[in-house]
This record gives sequence, structure tokens and C-alpha cells, in this order.
Amino acid sequence: MKLKAEGEATNQPVWLDKAFELITNEGEERSCRAISEEACHEMPGNFFKNMLSGAASKLAEQLVSAGTTLPWIFSALGVPVSFTGVLVPIKDAGSLLPQLFVSAKIRAFARRKWFWVFAALFQSAMLVVMAFAVLLLTGAAAGFVILLSLLLFSIAGGVGSIAFSDVMAKTVSRGKRGQLLALRASVGGLLSLAAGLYLYDVVAGTAHIGIYFWMIILSAVLWAFAAFSFALIREEKGATAGGKTPVKELKDAWRFFREDQNLRRFIFTRGLLMAIPLSQPFFIVLGQQQIGTAASSLGIVVIAAGLANIISSPFWGRFSDKSSRRMMRVVALMGIVNILLMLSFSAWPDVIRNAFGFAFLLLLQVMAHAGARLSRKTYLVDFAPEKDRPSYVSLSNTAIGIFTLIAATIGLLAGIFGIELMLLLYAVLLLGAWIIAGKLKEV
Repeated sequence: MKLKAEGEATNQPVWLDKAFELITNEGEERSCRAISEEACHEMPGNFFKNMLSGAASKLAEQLVSAGTTLPWIFSALGVPVSFTGVLVPIKDAGSLLPQLFVSAKIRAFARRKWFWVFAALFQSAMLVVMAFAVLLLTGAAAGFVILLSLLLFSIAGGVGSIAFSDVMAKTVSRGKRGQLLALRASVGGLLSLAAGLYLYDVVAGTAHIGIYFWMIILSAVLWAFAAFSFALIREEKGATAGGKTPVKELKDAWRFFREDQNLRRFIFTRGLLMAIPLSQPFFIVLGQQQIGTAASSLGIVVIAAGLANIISSPFWGRFSDKSSRRMMRVVALMGIVNILLMLSFSAWPDVIRNAFGFAFLLLLQVMAHAGARLSRKTYLVDFAPEKDRPSYVSLSNTAIGIFTLIAATIGLLAGIFGIELMLLLYAVLLLGAWIIAGKLKEV
């Protein structure tokens, strides 16, 4: 389907159409694939509303990240190391496991954006609880409250994830979705860069707990803003047929898994790619041993994460729209190389074995993680059949939640076998992801 970018039927301002054309390299005629004609007319406005929501949530995720800032905060609060090892698994499993049981409920509603909106508001509330735990508690008590808040935060995020995929598929044309996800990450990366510079320059050398309190409060405000922006998206009513009980959902999910070989390969590839975020807290632990725990060093870490999204997101976005399958293979190799570099960090020359050298490795790690997330999101939305998309998304996410719980159990062995051996194991898992991704279908 091709529509005039400034046709009579569209209510979009001319400048919005022009901005959309510039960002997406659209010509005079807008190409719309896999969305309705009305959604095509509304696409520029929906694209930028989604982008604003995503930029705010991406900055919020960088300020309170299970892979970077929370391990740092745990160290400052004297939380036992065993708590740090379960941050990423709780974040991921909490958001993924419940999805199979709520996707049918979401499908019963003609407009699904409100699930994302209310989930984001609940996430904002959980961050407020987390902030006061940081301010008022220490040690294991702080760790327990923060982990519980993170679990509830993640469950809400899981509900929103199903709604997000469906809303994006209904409002943004195939071939533009990767670019949208990349733009969300890029703008969020710019904002993260500014936040990191503030931490590095303004609060350099201090380790006052109040800094972490206000970081988390700011993240809560950003999630509320993200909810407001997403609520403005104009979403057409969708099909509500096919609502199922959890038992029926499980049966159908098993049928999809059994009959669709490509879906099985995708789930295994995605599961093995989880080695990238699971290894990140171990990067932080090893890095802290070399560069210390001051807030200025945390600022460098946040800067690195922001730069990673700015540098990689435009490239990842266009790459994923061309071939999200090949992109998954590239990020798997990138993760392997970076793990090997991190393992050798202690042997680097003194001139580069510092906060900036570590920030470079973290930058590569965040780039790989961003690429893994963007490629699997784009692949799943493009690959899943329209009528079964919520089931495909929830099945995939629930399977990865189970994988993450298994990985968390394995991660506890780090206290026995050491961080270095765990990182080598993650490198082997990424090699498996590279092999299986090569057998996926192009979509």
C-alpha cells in the first residue's frame, strides 16, 4: 500500500510528515506494509509519540538498571553479594514468566495501549518504593525490599511488553519498526549521556546515598511521562476474538512450539543471547575491583551506556529492518569477543586499565545488549502470524523466563567456581546462539 505523505485523509501537520520522511528516508509516497490505511495516515504522529515514550523509558532504564546502576547501589548500601547475582534474573524472569497467562486477557480488549500505560504507572510507583528503601535501609533489608520492588516492577513490564508489540504492529509499518526502536534508544542514549556527565562532573568523588535516591525518583517521573506519551497514540480497534483460558493458552502455545520449527529455533537463539545481559553484573563486579565505587565512576558507567545507544542504535535499527536474523548472529559474536576482553582486563597495561578502559568494555557490552534486544523484537513482530502474534510473543517471553530462572541457578555457582568461569560459560552459550541463528528463516 502506498499513500501520499500529505494526502487529504491525513490530519498530520506538514512538519510532522516532513520529519517522519527525513528520519525514515521516505519518499513522496509513504509505503505502508502490514497496517491498515487509517493507521498509515496516523503513522507519523504515532511514530513520534512512541519515540517520546520510549526515550523517557530508556533513560529511566539506564538510571535504574539491573545490570549496571543497581549492582553499584547494592555495593554502596552494603547489600550481600549473593543479592547482586539475582538482579538480572529477577528483572527478566519477573517480566517474562507471567506473559503466557495474561496475553489472552489483553487480546480481549480492542485497544491494548492502556495495558502499557497502566503498567508504566505501576512501575513508577514501584520505583518510588525502591527509592525510599535506598534512603532508609541498608544491608540485606535494603536488598530484600529492592528485589521485591524490582520483581513487581518487572511483572508489570511483562504485561506492557505484550501490549507494546501489538500496538507497534498496528500503528507502524513493517520496515519502519526497527528504526522506531532504534530512535527510542538513541534519544534515550543522549539523555543518559547527559545524566552520566552530571554524575561525573557535579557529584564527582562523593558517595552520598541521596544521589541514588534522587536518581531513582527521577526514573519514576520518567516512567510516568512515558505512560502519558504512550496514552496519546491513536490506536485502531483490533480483533478481540480468540480469548482463551490459561489452560487453553498453554495447549496452543505447546502446539505452536511443537509445529513451528522456526519458532523453536528463535526461542533457543533468544534464550542463548540472554548470556549478554546475564554477564553484565559480573562485568560491574570485576570493574569495581579495578576502578573503585565512587559516584564519579558510576557517572562514567552511565555515560558509556548512553554513548552505546547513541552510537549503535541507528545502525542496529537499519540492520534489523534489513535482516534481524543476521543481526542476532553479529551481536552473539560481539558478546563473545567482549567477554574475552573483560576476562583479560586485569592484565591490561596500567595506562588503560582504569575507569575509561572499563567504560569502553561496558560500552561494547551495552551495544551488544541493545542489538540483541532490537533484533529479537523486530524478528518476532515481523515473523509472528498477525492473529497469533500475542500468543507467539507471550510463549517466547515465558520460555525465556524459564531459561532465565535456570541461568540464575547457574549464576549462583559463581561463588564456588568464580566469576571468570561464569563468563567463559556465557561465551560458550553465545557461540550456540550464533550457530542456531544461522538456521533461522529470513523474514
